Amino acid sequence: MTNLSDVVQDERTARMVLSMIVEPDDAVTGRLLGELGALELLRLAERDDVVPGLSNVDAQVWRSQFERSDARTLEQNVVEAERAGIGALVPGDKEWPSALDDLGDRRPYVLWARGTTSFLARPLSDFVTITGARASTSYGDHVAGQLASDLANAERLVVAGGAYGIEGAAHRAALASGGDTIAVMANGADRMYPMGHRELLERVADLGLMVSEMPPGAVPTRHRFIARARLMAALSTATVVVEAGVRSGSMTVARRAHELGRTVGAVPGPVTSAASAGPHQLLRDGASLVTDAADLLSPRGRDGASAIRASAASRDSGRPSTATKSMSTRAL
Repeated sequence: MTNLSDVVQDERTARMVLSMIVEPDDAVTGRLLGELGALELLRLAERDDVVPGLSNVDAQVWRSQFERSDARTLEQNVVEAERAGIGALVPGDKEWPSALDDLGDRRPYVLWARGTTSFLARPLSDFVTITGARASTSYGDHVAGQLASDLANAERLVVAGGAYGIEGAAHRAALASGGDTIAVMANGADRMYPMGHRELLERVADLGLMVSEMPPGAVPTRHRFIARARLMAALSTATVVVEAGVRSGSMTVARRAHELGRTVGAVPGPVTSAASAGPHQLLRDGASLVTDAADLLSPRGRDGASAIRASAASRDSGRPSTATKSMSTRAL
């Protein structure tokens, strides 16, 4: 049987292969990766040497993840991903988002990407995550779309997860405004999930960026959705929850953002609406009140807020704003 160390000869490929073997958000693997590097980690997995920081029993459990792996199949998977136009970013790359380094041992092994990876080199203050309920209300969709549109006009980058409801509304509005958006997926970047958003996600990949820590071909699972929450939180300077149930995945994104010291915002809604129960809980717990995009622009000060208000004024008057004009000029 061919060993992984026989076919993997560089750190980048080793990280790509690792993402095909070990589930994301594995703190043990993350720690070993930081201490040893990916190549040495794969060699350690194949030997019976002591695994630093683990008992013999725990080391056996950790190694068991690698026993089901076929080196030649994994090597072919890497080749097929490259042929499909799906790139891989690793720490140290020019376009690796340094904000993810705040995750420490829980940093992704690699980011698989389709689209404009240069977005990821922009400063953290440019990124805002918009998330919320899949079963959103018309109010929630309207607010999410307005936030995304105004943020795009203020040259912010809208991050969301591609889901039905709030996140889909945010992606659509950002694209319609000529702005930039990133979809963070819980599955391979070659899979359009949910299928009902296939056309939208293809547009995001063509005009924006689709990223995932999962390799091509991977399907979404509950664990992968939970793990993705930390990426959506870490990528942005602020996370805003528009609508959500108190136990929804969007609330997990907000909690991860709070743990990382990022700004957490929440949009108030009707007290009679179950869809607003999550944001209301966040507000009681100290989240920032968000009523328009200007509330999210404090890291960039008055210029950004002015662009937002100019955009809002143009909507009310029916005239194109200066901010909108400048965006259109740059797009040309």
